[in-house]
Amino acid sequence: MDKVKAAFVAAFSMIFGWLGILAVPVLILAGLNFTDYITGILASKRRNELVTSDKGLWGIVKKIGMWILVGLGWAMDVLINYASQYVGLSIKLPFVVATIVAVWLICNEIISILENLLDIGVAMPPFLMPLAKMIKGQVEDKTKMDA
Repeated sequence: MDKVKAAFVAAFSMIFGWLGILAVPVLILAGLNFTDYITGILASKRRNELVTSDKGLWGIVKKIGMWILVGLGWAMDVLINYASQYVGLSIKLPFVVATIVAVWLICNEIISILENLLDIGVAMPPFLMPLAKMIKGQVEDKTKMDA
């Protein structure tokens, strides 16, 4: 059992060491993905919506799409670092784009979970939903770029 624990700790230490700044958002996003999926299923019963395997599958596909977005953010980080080194700039931006993408997705997941909880009938502090939307808006405003 101790060897299993040691292997588990070693594996997670390597992953989190490699992810660096992205480790916490990745962990939070994974937990919120699971929570949103479960609360979405529970809320659909209260919304008188039919819970089907097809609908559940599309929910999982949507979550996979979120992780693809984080991966694309990572690819952009790699490209930016490579290009900056190629032109002689020593700019190191470890996972900046991927982290911003993950934070934006975390805000979306929080808003979705709050909406699901409201539909389930959970009493909610009146400041929580506006706060989540404000944080999402600030992330969008700070990262807004002209096309």
